[in-house]
Amino acid sequence: MSDWSAREYLKFKEERTRPARDLLAHVQLEQARVVVDLGCGPGNSTELLVARYPDAEVIGVDSSLDMLHHARNRSRNCSFIQANLATWKPAGRVDLFFSSGAFQWVPDHQTVLQRFVQVLPECGVLAVQIPDITETPALALIREVASKGPWADNPVMCKAVRDQMPTTDSYYDALKPLCAQVDIWHTIYNHVLAGTDAIVEWFMGSALRPLLSALDPEASAHFLAAFAAEIDRQHTRRVDGRVLLELPRLFIVAMR
Repeated sequence: MSDWSAREYLKFKEERTRPARDLLAHVQLEQARVVVDLGCGPGNSTELLVARYPDAEVIGVDSSLDMLHHARNRSRNCSFIQANLATWKPAGRVDLFFSSGAFQWVPDHQTVLQRFVQVLPECGVLAVQIPDITETPALALIREVASKGPWADNPVMCKAVRDQMPTTDSYYDALKPLCAQVDIWHTIYNHVLAGTDAIVEWFMGSALRPLLSALDPEASAHFLAAFAAEIDRQHTRRVDGRVLLELPRLFIVAMR
């Protein structure tokens, strides 16, 4: 897959940062020496961690060079590492592993989360937010469009966005034997966007990236046009002319 685009992602900076802010508000860790932002993206979540723990060493980890370039420019007093979350291991002590919106892209991520928990010290915290959107209307439309047209036989299209999310109780069962406390909940965000074109732009910075990168430019343009038409057909404008994008998110705060 081509690299992620920080520019596309940051078109909705406030909406994408809000879940990170909400997650951090539930972290009951007064002090930390080392904080790691797993899947830091362009550094919007890293900024929150620096503000919360000004005396800590804050490290951002991401696989995308473009995201890391923006993160370094945003938070110059932090360290940033290019690495795959599925295999990366910290070099030393970490008091807080924080991640907002990254682990849905990590295969077998429950096992990876267990690995991070196991290296935490006593009272260390793993705080994770994972978009739980595989059954939302917009993702259903992506799958529908992916299953039709000349691109339908493409292996990436056949997979259609991403695998089903594990069940909520399976996250609890995976983490609780390793933790003193596990708090787990869902929040459904209804992001108010300017119109259906904005919904397409939103997914250009997330779920559409691996699909479009598997197509040539002409097929990519046709796919986007088909998706935009379905989004426009299925999303009614509200009284002010705007549209609502429904996005459920799973939150986990686990204390060692």
